[in-house]
Amino acid sequence: MPQGPGALVQVWVGSQLFQADRALLVEHCGFFRGLFRSGMREARAAEVRLGALSPDGFRTTLRVLHGERPALAAPDELLQAVECAAFLQTPALARFLEHSLTSDNCALLCDAAAAFGLHDVFHSAALFIRDGAHELAAELALPEARAYVAALRPSSYVAVSTHAPARGFLEDASRTVCYLDEEEDAWRTLAALPLEASTLLAGVGTLGNKLYIVGGVRGPNKEVVELGFCYDPDGGTWREFPSPRQPRYDMALAGFDGHLYAIGGEYQRMTMSFVERYDPAAGCWSFVANLPQPAAGVPCAQARGRLFVCLWRPADTTTVVEYTVRADAWLPVAELRHPQSYGHCMVAHRDSLYVVRNGPKDDFLHCAIDCLNLATGQWTALPGQFVNSKGALFTAVVRGDTVYTVNRVFTLLYAIEGGTWRLLREKAGFPRPGSLRTVLLRLPPGAGGQVASTTPAL
Repeated sequence: MPQGPGALVQVWVGSQLFQADRALLVEHCGFFRGLFRSGMREARAAEVRLGALSPDGFRTTLRVLHGERPALAAPDELLQAVECAAFLQTPALARFLEHSLTSDNCALLCDAAAAFGLHDVFHSAALFIRDGAHELAAELALPEARAYVAALRPSSYVAVSTHAPARGFLEDASRTVCYLDEEEDAWRTLAALPLEASTLLAGVGTLGNKLYIVGGVRGPNKEVVELGFCYDPDGGTWREFPSPRQPRYDMALAGFDGHLYAIGGEYQRMTMSFVERYDPAAGCWSFVANLPQPAAGVPCAQARGRLFVCLWRPADTTTVVEYTVRADAWLPVAELRHPQSYGHCMVAHRDSLYVVRNGPKDDFLHCAIDCLNLATGQWTALPGQFVNSKGALFTAVVRGDTVYTVNRVFTLLYAIEGGTWRLLREKAGFPRPGSLRTVLLRLPPGAGGQVASTTPAL
């Protein structure tokens, strides 16, 4: 059998013949890697036969391995993909299925992954169900899947308010991380910030159910805090870790693909395009591809396992770019021209990115939202206006099919339906002034915490 670069192997799946890249199969499929390195007679044959799998499932596998993103809507397509991911031992296909989870397919994927022993997909689907509507769990067919979902912790809405350490204010109530107790309709204190931590112009993000704070400033000269801080809700503990190699503040911080990304920012009043990646296992930062332009405070979001950043080219152009790990490059995705294009934040749901920008006549107390459909590349404007926080910028996160937003008066929950946001319910507003960063964390049972006290507006 040919074994050089670019060599093809013939694979029979049922009655259909596929020509596949041998090196690609060896790289991504444990089954083929073991077969071709085994020295068995089948490994030296001109053809490989996979009678147990479906041709459509194998076709989906090859498409994903070539970087495509096929839309798997029918139940049979999803089941066949799960079967191939398990039998061929293909992590890339398993990750694709995790990133394809929706409220329409999560129960089916959860049951199928449990049956085929595809643990990562099973766990991700179970977490999605736990965070979604109550009726999703009722759609599960396997008792063990229902029990697993019931034992998981749901995500909580967590807010980090702006605070810079200063002598005499270390006991300030704003030096806390808070979460929304939805059952009691109250914001509660989760943890106090470390003494040296600053959340003023800091990057705030999550990775692996841990909260990270990087690059805050203190003092009138915007002195950059030299350490990063990581909060583990399971142990209720903080630990320090190194800051990026390039000192910076007002960066975007994103947990993506097992790493933290510090994106753009400022230093000594100069806006930067540098991007660095932190490897938690190695405990160090490294530079990756620069942004296409210098930018600070950029919104970022993840959709379908892809990382997107929103940039502005004054005075009327919004540009969405995507970071691709394999190519280590930022690629243009779409542009929107609008008189008020400057945005505050961006969130993702299924195949859509929602860019939140200031309202008419630069009214920062109201926001307008534009939706980019990643499948079609088309922009649409959401109807209505959305209330911004007094003295702060709009912030939002998506949990399942629900958008959480917050200001001092209300925490507003919206249901995403057909590309629009419908007000679902109102909860208590965050009781403190200033800008907020919001994330989702899974908190341990009995996280408790005192009701967050109100601090006066400055």
